Amino acid sequence: MTIIITAFERSPDGGRGLARDTRVRWALEEVGQPYDVRPMSFAAMKEPTHLARQPFGQIPTFEDGDLVLFETGAIVLHLAGRHAGLLPDDANARARAIAWMFAAVNTVEPPILERETARLLERDASWYEQRLPHVEGRVRHRLKQLSERLADADWLDGAFSAGDLMMVSVLLRLKSSGMLDDYPNLAAYLARGEARPAYRRAFAAQRAIFTTAQKTEI
Repeated sequence: MTIIITAFERSPDGGRGLARDTRVRWALEEVGQPYDVRPMSFAAMKEPTHLARQPFGQIPTFEDGDLVLFETGAIVLHLAGRHAGLLPDDANARARAIAWMFAAVNTVEPPILERETARLLERDASWYEQRLPHVEGRVRHRLKQLSERLADADWLDGAFSAGDLMMVSVLLRLKSSGMLDDYPNLAAYLARGEARPAYRRAFAAQRAIFTTAQKTEI
């Protein structure tokens, strides 16, 4: 059976590839697995059918026969474990790649999301101007640590892995912020991820849904 993933019918990111289904698309492209997409409206995401797949009413979900998964880290790890191309053969290197997957979503992404939440939802608060520098300071602290660890390497630990896929996906959220300008090696790292053919195919597929939705509304 063909793998099915769910995605926003009309992504709120404006087709910039920031919606989390892009991570799953990218992983599928890297391991050469075909898939179909079930576009979801915000209303459909709250319906019992989708909640049975994703109890928090989010996207993406992943269906492969009887297996249904949610959470991008879990989906990417599943794909990486089942198909060659995203995890090293060496057991220790494999464990380190998985550690970087967790670092991306548990350590680097949270302050980035905190910054996004502040900018999107808290601008009218009286304390916004005082809070934002502290929020951005936490982001810069993580970027500095990551930059120092990456140094002049192409990828986080040897060859490209699922750890890099998740980390690049997280850093993409800062692409338009200008914050990566202070860390040239991270900017170059992000560019290398975006240049991968599998990422470009995933981005184009995600963008196509947004473009189609726009044309439908005209």
